[in-house]
Amino acid sequence: MGINTKWFLIFFVLIFGSKICYCSVSYDKKSLIINGQRKILFSGSVHYPRSTPDMWEGIIQKAKDGGLDVIETYVFWNLHEPSPGNYNFEGRNDLVRFIKLIQKAGLYMHLRIGPYICGEWNFGGFPVWLKYVPGISFRTNNEPFKREMQRFTTKIVQMMKNEKLFQTQGGPIILSQIENEYGLEIKQYGAPGHAYMTWAAKMAVEMGTGVPWVMCKEDDAPDPVINTCNGFYCDYFSPNKPNKPTIWTEAWSGWFDDFGGPVHHRPVEDLAFAVARFIQKGGSLVNYYMYHGGTNFGRTAGGPFITTSYDYDAPIDEYGLIRQPKYDHLKELHKAVKLCEPALISADPTVTVLGNYEQAHVFSSGSGHCAAFLANYHLSSTARVTFRHQHYDLPPWSISILPDCKNVVYNTARVGVKTSTAQMLPTNVQLRTWETFSEDVSTIDADSKFTVVGLLEQLNVTRDMSDYLWYTTSVEINSAESFLHRGQHPTLAVQSAGHALHVYVNGRLSGSVYGNRENRRVTFTGGVNLHAGINRISLLSVAVGLPNNGARYETWSAGVLGPVVLHGLDKGQRDLSWQKWSYQVGLRGEAMNLASNAISAAEWVGGSLIARQRQPLTWYKVYFNAPGGSDPLALDMGSMGKGQVWINGQSIGRYWTAYATGNCSPCTYAATYRQGKCQSGCGQPTQRWYHVPRSWLKPTGNLLVVFEEIGGDASKISLVKRSITHV
Repeated sequence: MGINTKWFLIFFVLIFGSKICYCSVSYDKKSLIINGQRKILFSGSVHYPRSTPDMWEGIIQKAKDGGLDVIETYVFWNLHEPSPGNYNFEGRNDLVRFIKLIQKAGLYMHLRIGPYICGEWNFGGFPVWLKYVPGISFRTNNEPFKREMQRFTTKIVQMMKNEKLFQTQGGPIILSQIENEYGLEIKQYGAPGHAYMTWAAKMAVEMGTGVPWVMCKEDDAPDPVINTCNGFYCDYFSPNKPNKPTIWTEAWSGWFDDFGGPVHHRPVEDLAFAVARFIQKGGSLVNYYMYHGGTNFGRTAGGPFITTSYDYDAPIDEYGLIRQPKYDHLKELHKAVKLCEPALISADPTVTVLGNYEQAHVFSSGSGHCAAFLANYHLSSTARVTFRHQHYDLPPWSISILPDCKNVVYNTARVGVKTSTAQMLPTNVQLRTWETFSEDVSTIDADSKFTVVGLLEQLNVTRDMSDYLWYTTSVEINSAESFLHRGQHPTLAVQSAGHALHVYVNGRLSGSVYGNRENRRVTFTGGVNLHAGINRISLLSVAVGLPNNGARYETWSAGVLGPVVLHGLDKGQRDLSWQKWSYQVGLRGEAMNLASNAISAAEWVGGSLIARQRQPLTWYKVYFNAPGGSDPLALDMGSMGKGQVWINGQSIGRYWTAYATGNCSPCTYAATYRQGKCQSGCGQPTQRWYHVPRSWLKPTGNLLVVFEEIGGDASKISLVKRSITHV
């Protein structure tokens, strides 16, 4: 070989060698194997559309600083394909940008494509148009559904390949998920469900991503797909084949909130105990769901009745701020487990009984590595145990970690971190010069788009283009009716499939009813003021998010399905259900685009709000300048009733000052955690503050628009900043 050729080859390797990727992801019973190395991995769920792009990098860095190796996210089909074949990957939907920021931070990625996601997200992540594909039935062996599901999954996988984002291409994606928690539903679907699940696994594997696929909560996931666990605890879980690693795809860091329910908290001592218990049983990957929960902006919250806040009591709160002691106590756990990694990835645990409630899990490798986990499962008593001729004191419901089988570096119940407290503090922003616009209920008939005999299901009419659907009919009252002369009122009974209902008679509000998570259906029963002649009855049905889980949830109904019956007439009751009903999708203000800065024909009324009577179905707007500083911002909506709010045309989400009921008694970390434990906020609004992303604001001239259904006091709305103090 000539000298010139030799130096050319050296130059070529130096310049281009770093770009040649010999990357691989495989697995055995111990763990994932990335580029030939077994790894114990900590992961956290961060959903890109539940925060804003300007927040992403900071959240990802905080996750890395907290000891995470992996970021996990769902892929949100209904955001990316709002209508068939029309895609949106911009702004909060920029999945590629989000993944590249994860790669830039040096973290791995788990992409949970689904495309069914649940996630307390509207319609479980499915676009509503999917429901109206001819012959479709969701999540079963149905050709129209499988065709659409495969098409979207292929779209996402090909996008990842084009951007070289799979680990085998040098990217960060080390795992992908197909379907989601289908094991909860498969019995409802029978043999077609099993056929669908098997098809989905085969379809995914054949896409040739080069990285493993998982199915969570799917005990019979076919090879080579890995079945994984979700829950508050997963130490009981084993994969369905001995050659598969033990993976916890959702370690629930808290719980979601619903309007009218309490706020849920999970003590970090118990969460750390659950994770250590999983690792000591041979677990190799733990993902916190959520690590940053974020916000259900717009009308993305599902349920129904899920709050706009998706804080989830996560280590990084809704606003992107660190929550203590959860963040640091878990960070120390990750450090302790990483010290044990050489033993964990090369040895199986040996279990020794140390007492009635005490055990030792010991990992001793042939290369001399040793790690021990000493557990005390008693709920209230500290235990002194002897392990390898040394004494150890174990608090109740705790695990001590000994990376060298001698020295305790961490105990799940001993928290040496200050607790952070969030405060909502005033800003210098004044929201004073309000203007109003009222919905004209008297024109609903004239504005109605169509009239049919009978009552229609709400989603079939609105296609989820609005939360609101008007049902209007007329009733003729004979002047001889007895109630007209006795000063009494007939009673109107309306049964609705939910989720809220406002009843108007002759343009005046007669009453409202609201459902909740336990009972979506609502029934209005109340006296109505009718006069002789023609009376107009208008029912405003309100959705509060579409269902996101349950077998065949796409068939669930919403809206006024009846019967609608008028009681107290001389001839008894009159069933109005099969009269002619006129329908109007949405509100006048929505049709006029009042939430945007665009010029509209609306006649806004100025003047002081203090002297004005609070009216339902009222729009409010005000302009304001952005406050200085960098503190996260929120709107205090505690003076309002129920509705929606926008900043500069972008929807913050639904607000509802529904007061929480629950069990808010004192709570201890010990004993099995469920979402009914460790609640707060009873007697207070479930959600009072609504996140305002700073990136949505301009220095001056910001437009705030509020639509109020019930009749709140907009003069008391304020812009506040979130500040963290430590105790």
